[in-house]
Amino acid sequence: MRQAVMTLPGVIEIIKVDEPCPGPGEVLMRIHRIGVCGSDVHVYHGKHPYTQYPVVQGHEYSAVVETVGEGVEDIRPGMKVTGTPQVVCGICKPCLRGDYHICDTLKVCGFQAPGVAQDLVVTGASTIIILPDEFTFEQGAMVEPVSVGVHATGRVADLAGKNVVVLGVGTIGNLIAQAAKCRGAANILVTDISNHRLEIARQCGLANTSNPRQESLKDAAKRVFGNEGFQVAFECVGVETTMTAAIDSIGKGGTIVVVGVFGEKPRVDLGLVQDRELKLVGTLMYKLEDYREAVRLIASRKILTAPLESKHFSFDQYADSYRFIDEQGDKCMKVFIDVTG
Repeated sequence: MRQAVMTLPGVIEIIKVDEPCPGPGEVLMRIHRIGVCGSDVHVYHGKHPYTQYPVVQGHEYSAVVETVGEGVEDIRPGMKVTGTPQVVCGICKPCLRGDYHICDTLKVCGFQAPGVAQDLVVTGASTIIILPDEFTFEQGAMVEPVSVGVHATGRVADLAGKNVVVLGVGTIGNLIAQAAKCRGAANILVTDISNHRLEIARQCGLANTSNPRQESLKDAAKRVFGNEGFQVAFECVGVETTMTAAIDSIGKGGTIVVVGVFGEKPRVDLGLVQDRELKLVGTLMYKLEDYREAVRLIASRKILTAPLESKHFSFDQYADSYRFIDEQGDKCMKVFIDVTG
């Protein structure tokens, strides 16, 4: 079977390897779609701090079950599936209290462990999420990023009735804003320096948009929320300027959820955090229940994924997908690799 291996930054080789066989408690899947993530792009450019080469990428995917190993129940050949990409120890303190997504020795497929960029993949049955038959393979591959949004919004105890700002509406920010809407946020403002991303946000039902190059966050918040202001912010960019804007503009007692990955350490005014009793909350990845909720929200069309689909590439064009992303810049949202079909 084929396997796509990134041997060095910017270098992807398609090689032939033996087909795997499922052992007890395992499932053999035929991969259909892989979504290319922003973190994958960091690996392509050699800028991911926790990835070594060679590496088989791919962690956003949809597949069809080929066979199952001994002892696997409720999962049958022919089912559409996806699954979580975390490899965890199960014995550290976070794992034992149920927070396995922040395992002390966490590995993620496609980064510290082999990913799904191959025709057939074996994985543990416990990681599998069964998809509705009516799901497209694109929707199946979008369950992973939607799960990020579900988990991030769940880091705030109660979003119902709250005014919310999402700073940065690439794929993850867009889906976080949609998830906040599903959790009952009263009003949502999304900001981005890309007018294209703001237009995609509007196509997803996020009507209140603002470009920081044309309007400050304080002015945008005043326009959208009036004197109420906003109580929750999701920083989805990972740069100092957006974090500073969130801290400076959010209402007293507000919560800022840190979603973006900061390549450079930001200098922020912790004096305001202290004086205004702000809460800074981190969020990482997701749990199985977030995947299940993501499937439900996509199936019910409460979260829309089709407007985020940018382009498809064949498996043999894997490297071309990265070049396309680089060339398109902010005009590109979600790119898919068509492994089968």
